[in-house]
Amino acid sequence: MKKILFTTMALFGLMAAVQGQNGCSKFYPLKEGTKAEITSYDKKGKIAAIVDYIVLNKKQIPQGEVATMKSSVKDDKGKLIAETEYDITCDGTKISIDYNSMVSPMMMEQFQNMEYDISGTELEIPNDLSVGQELPDAEMNMKINVSGINMNMDMTITNRKVIGKEDVTTPAGTFTCFVITYDMNTKMGMTQTSNSKQWIAEGVGMVKQEDYQRGKVSSSSVLTKFSK
Repeated sequence: MKKILFTTMALFGLMAAVQGQNGCSKFYPLKEGTKAEITSYDKKGKIAAIVDYIVLNKKQIPQGEVATMKSSVKDDKGKLIAETEYDITCDGTKISIDYNSMVSPMMMEQFQNMEYDISGTELEIPNDLSVGQELPDAEMNMKINVSGINMNMDMTITNRKVIGKEDVTTPAGTFTCFVITYDMNTKMGMTQTSNSKQWIAEGVGMVKQEDYQRGKVSSSSVLTKFSK
């Protein structure tokens, strides 16, 4: 299950692109055609996956704006593994990322011919981030029917805190980022706990992420390409 889920949290960030500071969202993308590439590495520093993101479309809704994101996961040789789509909603004060995005594209591909139901609480990121701020929890609950056998997967993201502000340099450039930490628990038969640190920049989104297990880096992700 670890191989399936290793990019799951990166997939939140994973929605990095430009919207512009005068738009609805201060940190995350709502501009059609914006593209970003996130490269994920395993604990040994080897490329584990490359995730391409593109904003497919944006529309106005009574609450503000909603953008449809598409993510495409490739292996280290560029072979397409899986694709998925999800929505990001902005109400002018925050964005809400569809809880469906908490399920990695690899897992969605695995369950595409099965009956499943997903519910949960959307992940929120306010426009007015500040150091010391605590952010709301998020969760995803997935019920799967496999040949009459029911399985459940539960994922919770808790203890989200803005702990600082740092400059980060990646192949895509140098960015001034807010640093957010959080805990993630995944339960599917067994429980897996991890801690993460994420760097996000205004007008860009996620620039870098590190995931930890037992205090050691288990995987990492960085923004390697970006265009608008």
